[in-house]
Amino acid sequence: MKGDRICVVGLGTMGSQIAVVFAQAGFETRAVELGQERLDQGMERIRGFLGKQVKKGKINDSEKEAVLGRLIPNTTIAVVASDADFIVEAVNEDMEMKKEVFVELDRVCAPEAVFATNTSTLSVTEIAAATERPEQCIGTHFLIPAALTPLVEIVRGVDTSEKTLRVTEELLKNCGKDTVVVNDSPAFVINRLYIPLLNEAFFVLGEGVASAEEIDKACEKGLGMPLGPLAAADASGLDVILACIETLYCELGDKHRPAPLLMKMVRAGHLGRKTGRGVYEYKK
Repeated sequence: MKGDRICVVGLGTMGSQIAVVFAQAGFETRAVELGQERLDQGMERIRGFLGKQVKKGKINDSEKEAVLGRLIPNTTIAVVASDADFIVEAVNEDMEMKKEVFVELDRVCAPEAVFATNTSTLSVTEIAAATERPEQCIGTHFLIPAALTPLVEIVRGVDTSEKTLRVTEELLKNCGKDTVVVNDSPAFVINRLYIPLLNEAFFVLGEGVASAEEIDKACEKGLGMPLGPLAAADASGLDVILACIETLYCELGDKHRPAPLLMKMVRAGHLGRKTGRGVYEYKK
């Protein structure tokens, strides 16, 4: 890459955290969200996260302001992505939506720009094929919370070049991240192992085997998980988790059938922390 200009498309739960990763590492980071209200909400997520980090003593006020000063919010992809060197797409886990973003990026960005998708389960190869530069497309699967989790899963599409891989590895290393490189496959490695565990937790809860609290405690204290599977699903968004499970179900068959309780909760709009109610209830 010629420079250090980063663009993050989508400022939801993941995108806002990813923007912080790059801005904290000292990169000029353009943050794009469609619509001023959603952009404002995304920036408020970022301010809230940084404020908590100040309260915990992880950063000071001047560091917080420096991070915010490196963030350039906008509602138009063409305005902020046209001269960006590395663009991370972090919109909803929807194949057609991600393809639309990549088509737009391909139209407005410089020829040498690298496109990364933060998909957690979808095919990087298929998303890349929507562009005229599939060799410059790659998957960067950040984990929740992206700003605090040390690992990023790098996913190589069928056409991803060695140069694109090297650029991505170097950039993430400069952000203080460790990486694993995997080939494109349904849910890759981390979620291929982790998402079925979340799904099974909803089966166990729906069958009345144990309460949500006991299921999460069993996994935290017995398996050493930092957060139980049901609480983790609430943090990610039950709709996001269901979309991941449905991808595995479609690609790999009946052993990944979504838990009926999870489907029912999503239909009811009980999506977790972001709606104030999921497996648990939260104060808004």
